[in-house]
Order: sequence, then C-alpha cells, then structure tokens
Amino acid sequence: MRNSRAKDRSTATERLVFLAICIATLLFAVITPPFQSPDENQHYMKALHLARGHVLAEQRGRDVGAELPRDALDLYDRDFPAEEPGVPKRFDPAMLGPSWRADTGRPGTGFGLFPNIANYAPTMYAPQALGIALGEWSGLPRLGGFYLGRLVNLSLSLLLLALAMRLMPFGRIALLAIAALPTFSHQIGSNSPDAIINGLGFVALALALRFGQGTARRGGTAAIMIVTPLLALAKGVYLPLMAAGLRWPTDRRDRRPWILIGAMALGTVAFVLWMKANGGTQALYSITSRKTGESVMTAPLADQLGVILGDPVGYTRILISSMIERGPVYALQIVGRFGWNTILLPLLAYPLAALMLGAAILSGADARFGLLQRLWWLAVAAGCAVLVETACYLIGTPYGADYIQGVQGRYFLPALPLVLLALMPAGAVPHAEKMFKWSALLLLAIGLVTALDSFWIHGFTSVDGMPPHSSLIRALFLPSPRW
Repeated sequence: MRNSRAKDRSTATERLVFLAICIATLLFAVITPPFQSPDENQHYMKALHLARGHVLAEQRGRDVGAELPRDALDLYDRDFPAEEPGVPKRFDPAMLGPSWRADTGRPGTGFGLFPNIANYAPTMYAPQALGIALGEWSGLPRLGGFYLGRLVNLSLSLLLLALAMRLMPFGRIALLAIAALPTFSHQIGSNSPDAIINGLGFVALALALRFGQGTARRGGTAAIMIVTPLLALAKGVYLPLMAAGLRWPTDRRDRRPWILIGAMALGTVAFVLWMKANGGTQALYSITSRKTGESVMTAPLADQLGVILGDPVGYTRILISSMIERGPVYALQIVGRFGWNTILLPLLAYPLAALMLGAAILSGADARFGLLQRLWWLAVAAGCAVLVETACYLIGTPYGADYIQGVQGRYFLPALPLVLLALMPAGAVPHAEKMFKWSALLLLAIGLVTALDSFWIHGFTSVDGMPPHSSLIRALFLPSPRW
C-alpha cells in the first residue's frame, strides 16, 4: 500500500509539472516577440519556403536562401528587425496592429537569406510549414501565419514529450527536469526546429532504453527503425543517443544490440542521402569572432576537416579548452538566456535550477543500474557533446581557429536526461520529489516574468558576456535588463 501511494504521488507530480510546462510553452509563444529566438528569422523563412512547396535552397553568388513574398520578408526587416548591439530595445503591443494590416502594401517578392540553416532537412520544418500554410489558406496576415507556425510547432513538440514520458521505462522525471528548464519552453515556443530536435531526441532515448530493457512492446523494432532516421535528419549529432539502449548480450541469440546498431546505421544512411540530395553544398557566412571581435568567414567543411585529421591531438586540445572556457556560458544558456542570448534570468534562478535538477536526481529512477551501465550512459552523453562541438567547428568556425564558435547550451538538451539517469539512485530520497515539483514551478514562473518584463515592459539591451550591474541585490533578484 505504501509503495502504491508513493507511485500515485509521483504520477501526480509528473502530471502537474508536465501541465506547467505546456502552459509555460504556450505563454512563451505569446510573450516572446517575433524573431526573438536565435535565428528565428531564418527558421521562419525556411519554413515558409517549405510551406510554398519547395525543399532545396537556392544559391546566388555567396547568398543562400529563396525567393519569398515581400510581405513575409518585411515582417522581419521592417516590423520586427534585429536590435542593434548596445541600443536599448523595448517592444510595444502597438507594433502588432500595423504589422497585421501591412501585407497589402507590400507586393512582390524578394530574396530571403537563410545561409546558416540552408542544409537542414525539411522534416525539421514540417510543423512550422504546416502552421504557415494553414495561415495562408485561411487568409491570415503574415503575422498571423507566423504565430500559427509557432503554435503547431510547440504542439507537436509537447506531444512528442508526452509520448517520450509514456515510453520511458524508468526515470521519467529526468525528461521532465530538462523540459522544465525555461530554455526548453522558450525555444519550442518559437519557429525554431529545436521543437522537433528536442522532442525526437527524448522519444528516441526513451525507445532505446525501453528496447535495451527488453520491455518494448510489439512493433518496437519498427518504431526504432522509423524514429532513428528522423532523429538523424533532425540533427545527426544526436544519433549516439540510441546507443544508450545497448547492453552486453548474455545470450548470443539476443538480437536487440544488433537491431539498435542497424537502426543507427540506417540513420546514418538517411543523413548522408539527404546531404547528397541537397547537393552536399555548404553555405559560408560571416560571423563575429568570439576571440577577436572581428568579422570573419566560416571555413569550407572539407578544409576544416583536414585541420582535424591533420592534427587530431591538437584538435583535442582545442575541444577541451573550448568546452572548459565556455562551460559557464553553456550553464547559463541551458537554464535560460532569452532573446538572442542577451537576457539573463535573475541570478538566483540559476542555483534554483541546480536545486531542481538535484531534486530530480534524488527522486530516483525506480530501477537499479550497475556502475558500468551508468558510466556507459555518461560516455554516450559525452559523445553527443563532442559531436556538437565538432560539428560547430566544421561548419561555424573560421579556418584553422584555435577555438570553437557557435555552440550554445541549448544544443545539449537532448542528451542531458541521460546524465541525470546516470546519477539517479534506485529509490527516492524523502521529500526530493516535492522539492523538484515546487522548484520547477517557481523556475518556470521566473522565466515567464523575465520574458514579459524584459521584452515588453522594461526593455533590454543586447550586450556580449555578462551585463554590467550596479547592485548585487538587483542582479540576484531581477532580470539582467534591470541591473
């Protein structure tokens, strides 16, 4: 009876936190102004390109993108342009009305640029494209289609999270804890493909663990073979997540390890075929070097790969030093740093997030694992992190640089539940689940208040690094624009 009551309380906690994540995500989609998620302008244009029946981007000289309606391009260029660094910015609800009515005065087409994401697979943009297409079909203005794209995108991501929770054979709270970080809701409440990436990453991990445990139901193999290629097309760097379900077979007739390996091979083939169909081209683009502050070009992939292969030991040093140097930045971004990574939560929110994650770990996995299993999960998560860093070095860093550019903390979200699982005890520590519940709810509330105040009430300023502050008390209790 006691175990039954504890399980009922656990289920109630999971349902409450999941509901809070759903509400927070919907509110973030409304509160966050258009294009105030990293690269959302490019994501929107690529989704619109797909909604109009096109898959491949065009290349015109050095420009990569597509011919798109002028009213859609002006939605970003005129109505909600990127803020200038160091210049205060505050959005006003009065901006929405003129934008809603502006389409008729913007005839024709123009070339929309999305070089950073030109090679991304169309599967990552299907929900946004569906929302945008529904907006066009129903006669909504471009702004309405933009928000409808967000709504469809977040709905599918939350459905994938719910499916992952249902499939997870143990430690469901590990998924919830990562989803309760404000960054998760802020990102999936936009037109960013992070919605699909995170959702598929969680489902793939749950399937792999269920398969490895031998608790997969009928059709488990088919599900693995479908989800794995979709995950590879979303982001190939997360393909190793499927290896979390690998276990040393005790019976030579056990085919499960080979099925998982075969699924990962199939995912690799799907990724390569898409790159081949896409022409295998890479769009070079200008970036601001995080080392020198100068404008530099990214390197051709083949040339940068040659740097790694020519001196793998040297690249390993670059990898380790970059991850150590950027570690504190990743931690802030994983918890929550809104806009284009410019708005920090009150500093006390970050130890609160650590408390929430720690409470999730102490809530227990309701299953026993050996040390080798836990080390394997940590190795798989570390492998995903190394692939993320390496991918950004190959396609987002200047040629031969001694650092890695473009990595953001949110890129590690799909692998983080595996880290929590590796640290979880078999049983729950008393009151840990209650601590998890209240800290998660408080953290989400702080994130929503920060977004509302910073975007619409007080305003914000884009600055690199840690914004200056005049009072430690203000920095602890107020979001960064009020420091």
